[in-house]
Amino acid sequence: MQILTDFDLTPYNTFAVSCRAYAFCEVFDSSSLRRALDYASAESLPVLVLGGGSNVLFSDDYPGLVIRMGIPGIELIEEDGDQVQVRAGAGENWHQLVMHCLINGFYGLENMVLIPGTTGAAPIQNIGAYGVELSRFLVNLTALEVNSGELWTFDREACQFGYRDSVFKHCRPGELIITSVTLQLSRTAAPETGYQALQEELQRRQAGTEPDPLLVAQAVMAIRQSKLPDPALLPNCGSFFKNPVVDEATCQALEGRFGEVPVFPLPEQPGYVKVPAAWLLDRAGWKGQRRGAAGVHRNQAVVLVNYGGATGAELLALARDMQRSVAEEYGISLEPEVRII
Repeated sequence: MQILTDFDLTPYNTFAVSCRAYAFCEVFDSSSLRRALDYASAESLPVLVLGGGSNVLFSDDYPGLVIRMGIPGIELIEEDGDQVQVRAGAGENWHQLVMHCLINGFYGLENMVLIPGTTGAAPIQNIGAYGVELSRFLVNLTALEVNSGELWTFDREACQFGYRDSVFKHCRPGELIITSVTLQLSRTAAPETGYQALQEELQRRQAGTEPDPLLVAQAVMAIRQSKLPDPALLPNCGSFFKNPVVDEATCQALEGRFGEVPVFPLPEQPGYVKVPAAWLLDRAGWKGQRRGAAGVHRNQAVVLVNYGGATGAELLALARDMQRSVAEEYGISLEPEVRII
């Protein structure tokens, strides 16, 4: 493990925001992670753990140690009939993990292909797409407690999962660092195809046959690639805002003003629905708006983009104006999905 100082983080965040870290290192096992934390403690530095950098916006330079998570490994650890358990290191690329499971006949994750980032970051956000969330499959995870250096195991209940939420989002920064994730998958294909956009894409592809997990994955990839810009070509972090959850009264008020509203039910929260943030922002006129190098994607109002040279502060100012606009127009608060550093 090597500690580098005054380190350029521009290549390590998909917004391509120019910023620097006081110190930086990469870790590939728990031992090197502990050594990095010892260094930060000795130097009285705050700690930030970075995965793929696909869900963060640096609004300024970071005055502490950035630890880039690189713990590798994917292994089949248990089989029971058609149920299998797969353990992955926190540094594994999430999309590559999903494809590895598909190729090996371990099903369930196919709706979550092409979600950027690392496996260790996935539980923090309880990532999900097209009707499927990580929490459905998580058996447990291991996390290193910074103060003691001990590894702890958290089962699904202990993770306190919610919509794009978990107990790890509410810890003090650097208090717990996820090192591995164990998922329970199935050898029996039972793809989730309830989302309308996914149904439409599958109808174009399957020619009357029942969709299999690989076909679902291909359809999801096609949808995502058609809607979301490639960060390598146009720097972004995907959806910047969560879809807000509102009660039925708020939904009815929206329908009274705008007619049909494209809501998604929440079986786990009776009386509440999700309203697409993109729909709200689109109606508020944000699609394609641009302020210098900071802008909103021309095809997707929930995606902020860096056209080249935008600062984190400029992107954050744009995001706050978008939040203010939606609050004034609809009385709904938009919460960032992206972590602001």
